[in-house]
Amino acid sequence: MKKSLVSVFSLTLLAVFGANARADILIGVAGPITGPNAAFGAQFQKGAERAAADINAAGGVLGQQISIRIGDDVSDPKQGISVANKFVSDGVKFVVGHFNSGVSIPASEVYAENGILEITPASTNPQYTERGLWNTFRTCGRDDQQGKVAGDYIAANFKGAKIAIVHDKSPYGQGLVDVAKNVLNQKGIKAVIYEGINVGDKDFSALIAKLKQADVSLIYFGGLHTEAGLIMRQSADQGLKATLFSGDGMVSNELSSIAGDAVIGTLNTFAPDPRKNPAAKDVVEKFRKSGFEPEAYTLYSYAAVQIIAAGISKAGSPDDAQKVANSIKTGESLSTVIGDIRFNSKGDVTRPDYIIYEWKKGEDGKPTYFEK
Repeated sequence: MKKSLVSVFSLTLLAVFGANARADILIGVAGPITGPNAAFGAQFQKGAERAAADINAAGGVLGQQISIRIGDDVSDPKQGISVANKFVSDGVKFVVGHFNSGVSIPASEVYAENGILEITPASTNPQYTERGLWNTFRTCGRDDQQGKVAGDYIAANFKGAKIAIVHDKSPYGQGLVDVAKNVLNQKGIKAVIYEGINVGDKDFSALIAKLKQADVSLIYFGGLHTEAGLIMRQSADQGLKATLFSGDGMVSNELSSIAGDAVIGTLNTFAPDPRKNPAAKDVVEKFRKSGFEPEAYTLYSYAAVQIIAAGISKAGSPDDAQKVANSIKTGESLSTVIGDIRFNSKGDVTRPDYIIYEWKKGEDGKPTYFEK
């Protein structure tokens, strides 16, 4: 009799703990939580956590709650692989991340081999979705889209300018400028300088001297706000009067903290401000009440969690990420805070999504980016 009671009790415990083990849907959030690009990591984390909280408050997904796991890749490909392997060992099936294309691309291979779906809010290099992997999605656009927008804008608005093309040698930075360069070349416009810098460089005096000697009036830059801000500030200090034009790696107000007033007049491409989308109104208010401004990729991260949740619901289970991936590659419209999204068979959004921004001082006297 005792044996029987113990057995029943043990089975009951197993059932309870087994149910609890399945209670949470684990979503990893991977990006530069620390390091020079931590502002973007914060956007990823805040966006995903807010989305999870809102979905959980509404009853979760198929009766299960979402639990967020954070992975800090410090914008480093090797660390990104470590984060990916940690997510694998933790049983994560879905990842929002990474930020840098140079991290997302190698990490996605680890995820593909281990049955993990990845949605990046920010990695724009075309190769991320061009390799035929089943698991790669993005809520942002691609560099072959924003590079063309930039090239067309430069050709139309900087006629006769002496153009320098500078990049940080990363898949994102060099990939972006090469698209714009090709667009300009097709229009008969040649850059007077094509130069690479290193991520983490602090002193750009030699580069600026070269730009001054060539009488450059426009710098098209491929890279992130950390190096761009230093180039702007040092250019102003050394008397180089040139407009800097770049991509979506500029969309952090930290840029003005680095560049100071030299940021005024800077141009960049990015999507139409998602904070202005009517679908985001309530979410934006929640962020602002909490003291966090949901700029740049915050809502793209929020949308990534929404898409994962919608895919799980359509698939009927969170257990098979490949089935979830197939369920959101159908071309069916998915409602998100950044608007309705459809994915093609590669995992790219089907709408072109880039406009031009200019950095100016706002009503509070602080520089930020405004749609032109």
